[in-house]
Amino acid sequence: MKEKLTIIKVGGKIVEETDTLNRLLSDFSAVPGYKLLVHGGGRSATRIAAQLGIESRMVNGRRITDAETLKVVTMVYGGLVNKNIVAGLQGKGVNAVGLTGADMGVIRSDKRPVKDVDYGFVGDVKEVRADVLVQLIRQGIVPVMAPLTYDGAGGLLNTNADTIAGETAKALSEAFDVTLMYCFEKKGVLHDENDDDSVIPVITPDLFRQYVDEGVIQGGMIPKLENSFSAVEAGVIQVIITSASAIDGKSGTIIKK
Repeated sequence: MKEKLTIIKVGGKIVEETDTLNRLLSDFSAVPGYKLLVHGGGRSATRIAAQLGIESRMVNGRRITDAETLKVVTMVYGGLVNKNIVAGLQGKGVNAVGLTGADMGVIRSDKRPVKDVDYGFVGDVKEVRADVLVQLIRQGIVPVMAPLTYDGAGGLLNTNADTIAGETAKALSEAFDVTLMYCFEKKGVLHDENDDDSVIPVITPDLFRQYVDEGVIQGGMIPKLENSFSAVEAGVIQVIITSASAIDGKSGTIIKK
């Protein structure tokens, strides 16, 4: 029987504000057993880029990452945000290590090809070195992963944190019984975006298609759910979309085959 592993992905807003970060660190440190954290940090990157006189450009919610922007996201994601989380977890007795995809070659990506949009230095994940992560996790070390990968040839690439969480969960599902949790500001996937209590408890592929057709599920929630179904199909035990204040897994939306 496989050991359990909980992978939690938290959005930038949660880890960028002191109150929500402290609550998250307390809740995460209380999660039993093996665990891994993936974080964002986009709002901090936008703010610091502006302070440096660098314009942030977005297309369909995705950041255009030119050479100067890559420097900013590397500093913010791999430095400021990641190390604040790691230091906070160490303070709560969690033996955490901060990682980008370049560290120990843990996540390799290909630079996204130019089609309708040139996203610049953005990576699409090609390989997650599960063996490296398994070795760390089984030593009682908790990886804290920043949304940066590497191209195998010395270059860093800005990479979507939801994708990193999903691909990491898939890779580790051979060694562990993985529960993947996507945490954000809402209590789960909502039937009515204006009613915070209208959480859809379970979503199957058929329900997902129905809700998209009806306009209930739209925008950034569509790729998040597509990542979720892909993870479940690849062997992840369950995916839960919930609030960052509910990482005990007892509430939210469960994604099922």
